[in-house]
Amino acid sequence: MQTFEELSGQFIEKFSVVHFPGQPSSLYEPNNYFLGLGGKRVRPVMCLMGNELFDEISGDAWHVATAIELFHNFTLVHDDIMDKAPLRRGMQTVHTKFGESTALLAGDVMLVVAYENLNKISTAYMRRILQLFNRTAKEVCEGQQLDMDFEKTNNVDFASYENMIALKTSVLLAASLQMGAILGGALDRNQNLLYEFGKKLGLAFQVQDDYLDAFGDAEKFGKQIGGDIKANKKTFLLIHALETATGAQKQRLNELLLTDEESKIDEVLSIFKDCKCDAWANELKEKYLTEALLHLNDIAVLSKRKEPLKELAAFLIQRDY
Repeated sequence: MQTFEELSGQFIEKFSVVHFPGQPSSLYEPNNYFLGLGGKRVRPVMCLMGNELFDEISGDAWHVATAIELFHNFTLVHDDIMDKAPLRRGMQTVHTKFGESTALLAGDVMLVVAYENLNKISTAYMRRILQLFNRTAKEVCEGQQLDMDFEKTNNVDFASYENMIALKTSVLLAASLQMGAILGGALDRNQNLLYEFGKKLGLAFQVQDDYLDAFGDAEKFGKQIGGDIKANKKTFLLIHALETATGAQKQRLNELLLTDEESKIDEVLSIFKDCKCDAWANELKEKYLTEALLHLNDIAVLSKRKEPLKELAAFLIQRDY
């Protein structure tokens, strides 16, 4: 069994090929630029790990992993437009550098190339992979829309936010693992357990992401600290603060949510600290991690085959970038 780092290195090498034609360069150069920013490549490597959990990694798994990474980057290009984000991985976002209209088209064509890679896999797996891929893509869009809807209201409870994150973030991690498992010949029960492991891990991953946006190191995180606060985005931290704040703190938070001034970031962070949101977030991600590992432990394969996934889970919730 290979570690995440080993498989990541192999995937990055294979993924470094040219995915887009040369012309028109005004359309394809933005995508080459964006893919060149790098990234953790977590989702495609999870596909490979899901495959290797049950069998040797197949050629089809590399095609599916490539499709997953292109799809993920497509969502990031469009998310950055919707979030009006100036930076991604410490560099200019596509819409900032090339303009919004070009960014929209660049994202669209990246999605098309993702499907071209899915079209390369064996017909024996095509229907099941496409069915899961398409369902996941729809759910990611649903999650993004809910995320935007939540920006317009202060009445978002924990369960609603958790559901939104499951759709926007967790299902792609979970599906990446399951698609690898499908290619590895896993039975339905094992596939479902692996999916639930990925889903819970995705929730823990998002808690850490929300935490880093508020309390992380901007240089390591690669994004503007307090960006979610400035954009009035609902996060695990904000939901908890609104549920636990004193009357005066809650009133002030609601007042700050009506503005988009960068100067409010420090004041909101101060309220988060008063409400002990940092400690609560760490407890919450540990809860999700524990639940994820219970699902992983129930998968009917040798324990030593699960070790790389356990190591990955620990890394994802302890990362500082």
